[in-house]
Amino acid sequence: MNFIVKGNFKAGQKWEQFTKKITTLNKSLALEKTFSLLGSEHRLRRSLIKINSVDEAKE
Repeated sequence: MNFIVKGNFKAGQKWEQFTKKITTLNKSLALEKTFSLLGSEHRLRRSLIKINSVDEAKE
């Protein structure tokens, strides 16, 4: 299943918006994958990532 994850992360002194398309089995795995990807790409801790929505993508 495909999910669209939207939220914000702290980049320096300000918060940046992001939207990610994640392919996984369920919503909780989509959240974990998003935390993992943003953490590795931007060197962020989970406390600096705020998830606003996780929705199933319509194809």
